[in-house]
Amino acid sequence: MTRTPETIAEAVAPGYEFEGTALELGGLMLDATQLSDVRIRIPLGMLNRHGLVAGATGTGKTKTLQLLAEQLSTHGVPVFAADIKGDLSGLSAAGEPGEKISSRAASVGQEWTATGFPVEYYALGGQGTGIPLRVSMTSFGPMLLSKVLGLNDTQESSLGLIFHYADKAGLPLLDLADLRAVVGFLTSDEGRADLKSLGGLSSATAGVILRELIAFEDQGADAFFGEPEFESKDLLQTTADGKGLISLVELPNLQDRPAIFSTFLMWLLADLFHDLPEIGDVDRPKLVFFFDEAHLLFKDASDAFLDQIAQTVRLIRSKGVGVFFVTQSPTDVPDDVLAQLGSRVQHQLRAHTPNDAKALRQTVDTYPKSAYDDLGEVITSLGIGEAVVTVMNERGAPTPVAWTRLRAPESLMGPADPVEMQRTVEASPRFATYSQVVDRDSAHEKLAARLEDGARKAAEDAEAKERARDVKVERSRKPAPKADDSIVMDVVKSGAFKDFMRTAAREIARGMFKSGRR
Repeated sequence: MTRTPETIAEAVAPGYEFEGTALELGGLMLDATQLSDVRIRIPLGMLNRHGLVAGATGTGKTKTLQLLAEQLSTHGVPVFAADIKGDLSGLSAAGEPGEKISSRAASVGQEWTATGFPVEYYALGGQGTGIPLRVSMTSFGPMLLSKVLGLNDTQESSLGLIFHYADKAGLPLLDLADLRAVVGFLTSDEGRADLKSLGGLSSATAGVILRELIAFEDQGADAFFGEPEFESKDLLQTTADGKGLISLVELPNLQDRPAIFSTFLMWLLADLFHDLPEIGDVDRPKLVFFFDEAHLLFKDASDAFLDQIAQTVRLIRSKGVGVFFVTQSPTDVPDDVLAQLGSRVQHQLRAHTPNDAKALRQTVDTYPKSAYDDLGEVITSLGIGEAVVTVMNERGAPTPVAWTRLRAPESLMGPADPVEMQRTVEASPRFATYSQVVDRDSAHEKLAARLEDGARKAAEDAEAKERARDVKVERSRKPAPKADDSIVMDVVKSGAFKDFMRTAAREIARGMFKSGRR
């Protein structure tokens, strides 16, 4: 049955009438040109049921994220977001009015006011403008590191054995140098016995891991690991006037090391899950976490890693944390994770290739039944700043699918002034906590000291053997000992010897001269 604009509005409107506080997304579109007065919203208390913002490049995903972050902050909810291109830094500055903004605001019934919001800037390892974010190697763990290094299942298991060995041997793994030192030790002559005792770790696999670590360090990844380690609870900040603090983290040159960025965000989410107490369902979330470029997290991930993500997303809801994945297509997200995302904001998808068409069909299949005759056609015809929306209502049921023109952000839609950003960074009380690297004794230093002690002992043993050999050689060169002169003299001076000599002399003389008695 063909739906008229009036019947679409009648079918959609009741689904977005909520009793509690809600974030305003925009107005319901009846077709490509007609806009209704139906307001499309998300209940604030349901944002810990997670969500997805998807769409092709340039369709407005970043502006949607900005719109959500502004309203969350206004309602006192802290926000964490990855700022891939630096555009979100403009959240700290008031927006610039213009004809386009005025027109859009008027069309969706928005009273637009230029407003800046409280922002904290972070940078992974201090690379970029922001408070340095670091994590110790032990906290990061072998599973996430295996994802970053691109290790297979066998190598991942072996890396786990190395972490286990370091823990049992009292060798703290704080940075890449520590892990390299431990692997280097296990593959050396000195550590061969320890390597053999690990059982499941071969020297060949250890060698592969060591080479991957060296390549990883050459990419500059050593800056991300170390101390002081970031305390994830520092994200749960509000200002004196009750606004939620928006924490933005950037990584320049993402294309050079995309895996570490996504896995670092996953570590941060897992750390929040570990540290935060259970609070159940609340009127508003304690934090909303926007996971940008989410496809990088799931690409080439092991089954164990995907299971860990799904479990974290499923359970962190009870800690009061909402997670929004931001990516190009819903098919980038595994089914086990996608099934847990209660709110969906789908920007335009393109269907220029057979793979695109397949992804579009799969996307349409994930939506509840809609009032639109051809939802796939709606998704491909969406304009910039438009989206197909469905959210979880206050009863936990999905709302009707709504073609929505989104509101305009009230902060600056673009990068903030770098000078102001640096000023904000240095004024933060957390800058003093995290700005300076702490380099305490860890596995690298302990193994170096152990090897130095071993080398010194070996040198001392070699020197002792050399001295013993020299003494032996010296003794072998001395002449055989002569008879004692004192004994000879005693014999010569004795009376018997003198009588003997006189008698002998007489006999000799007689023989020589042929004289003597006859």
